[in-house]
Amino acid sequence: MNWSPILEAPLAIQVHFYTVVPAFLIGTWMIFLSTKGAPVHRGMGYAYWALMLTTAAASFFIRSSSGGFSLIHLFIPLTLFSVAGAFLAIKKGNVQGHKRSMYGLYIGGLLIAGALTFLPGRRLYEVFFGA
Repeated sequence: MNWSPILEAPLAIQVHFYTVVPAFLIGTWMIFLSTKGAPVHRGMGYAYWALMLTTAAASFFIRSSSGGFSLIHLFIPLTLFSVAGAFLAIKKGNVQGHKRSMYGLYIGGLLIAGALTFLPGRRLYEVFFGA
């Protein structure tokens, strides 16, 4: 494993990476292990919320090799709408709406988008498999 593609990356990529990794860990814990509605779940939810918003914001400053947005940037609005939808749903007491938004965010914004970062030519591919 060679971490230099991340360590030498532009600031936006580093911010994105260093916020999405803990968001993935927190999201995994929240979905599979936490007691829903407990104070710890709620507190970690706010941390998750801040991390995912920061991750999405950093993504606006990451460009493809051609200098523009790529298809993976379509996950930015998914992230923003899911975070907002989950927050508004739980504030209204709509637990099922909150759950749907959080599962959508985890599956789309973390699992699918994350899997795409391991494609050849992307930085995490370089980290784990070489250039």
